[in-house]
Amino acid sequence: MKRPQSQTEHLFPEMVENPWRTCAAPETIRIRQSTGLTTLEVCAGAGGQAIGLEQAGFEHQGLVELNRHACATLRLNRPEWTVIEQDLNSFNGADFKGVDLVSGGLPCPPFSVAGKQLGGKDERNLFPALIRLVDQIRPRAVMIENVRGFLDAVFEDYRMFVKTELAKLGYQPGWKLMNASDFGVPQLRPRVSFVAVRKDLAEHFSWPSPVERRPATVGETLLDLMAANGWAGAKAWARSADEIAPTVVGGSHKHGGPDLGPTRARRAWATLGVDGLGLANEAPGPDFPSGAMPRLTVRMAARLQGFPDEWVFAGGKTQSYRHVGNAFPPPFARAVAQQLATCLTRPKLIRVAG
Repeated sequence: MKRPQSQTEHLFPEMVENPWRTCAAPETIRIRQSTGLTTLEVCAGAGGQAIGLEQAGFEHQGLVELNRHACATLRLNRPEWTVIEQDLNSFNGADFKGVDLVSGGLPCPPFSVAGKQLGGKDERNLFPALIRLVDQIRPRAVMIENVRGFLDAVFEDYRMFVKTELAKLGYQPGWKLMNASDFGVPQLRPRVSFVAVRKDLAEHFSWPSPVERRPATVGETLLDLMAANGWAGAKAWARSADEIAPTVVGGSHKHGGPDLGPTRARRAWATLGVDGLGLANEAPGPDFPSGAMPRLTVRMAARLQGFPDEWVFAGGKTQSYRHVGNAFPPPFARAVAQQLATCLTRPKLIRVAG
């Protein structure tokens, strides 16, 4: 029986036999051995999705990113990666024919409320560039992350355009709205995962299911970092910060300094005992008042996003926080990538005569 379509999860009409069923996501966070699968990642940012892909066993053949600070971060953490500092609109993917996966996190402003939701009319919209690359490279699958606004009714026609173009190239496109907290990230972060699988492989793809364990609270996640400089009130603060975090926002790379979002977002942070008006350079010290609200550091925000503590960011505090806030949380990316890895490495059945 064909499963009903919804706004949060769309499947092509012809996908009847196996409508991208859901199955349990692995709970391990260790890096898997290489699957032999390769990826070209576009709009790679500071590495959130790249870490998740790496943990799922994908090997990066190249990472395309325009922002020089993000490129510096990628090179700093993975000197062996081929990082290409270039505008995706002018990037030629000819050298990457044969990669298994084209992945990336396309710019969110064309589909976000803050970006005025201009969609296909926004000069920052890179879906046309993505479709051009898919046509040029012909990977076996595509994995793209974007904001939940991509599923708003106003973009129904544009979603159909993207799906139709990829279908013409031989892919089965679909998307699902999921939350980062479903995969152990201590943060409320709804995101749309857009996946397109070559039609001969599509029946083997399954969306990841939420992990069974609850994500840690902000206090549980950040206690050691808050106490690192001897703040006596850290434990009391951690007990009161007893929920997961609101969405960590990166904001514009061109405007404003590092803060935790608009007034409504800062109020949500305040209920957790966090001053969201800015970021701190370091954790509170011994003289920090016990009842005062501390600010997060870039490292704290990165941990709330699911970045490993050893991942370092190039550039100043403002640039680093922008990259953290705009990232695809690595555990979320890993969950989707592992499902793609399972799909793409599934043994082929060989029909024999007799």
